[in-house]
Amino acid sequence: MKTPNTHMLRWQMYLQDYRGNITIAHESGNIHKSEDGISRWALANTPENLAWVPQEDHHIEGICVTDIGTEFFNQAKKSYNMDKNCHTLFQSLMKDFKEPSLSSKLDEIWKESYD
Repeated sequence: MKTPNTHMLRWQMYLQDYRGNITIAHESGNIHKSEDGISRWALANTPENLAWVPQEDHHIEGICVTDIGTEFFNQAKKSYNMDKNCHTLFQSLMKDFKEPSLSSKLDEIWKESYD
């Protein structure tokens, strides 16, 4: 590995004790789809870790609060009602069961997600 990122360097340091006893093989994402806790486990970034990287504390310098008026929400609601697919989905969600006549009104790409 040319220049490993911090995460990979930590794993290299962790696994070096087992060198010669294990074989590590890369499984690409399309083949190895299952996730497990071990492959997602990150080593702590503490001084005890040989691959420790000191990080600066970043403090909040300011907070911005925006008040959006009802005009914005009314415009968003209006645009959703004007969209055929959104309007059909809203109608469908208001019912307790899927109604086939509603799904037939959807565009083809929307039908795939609906069914």
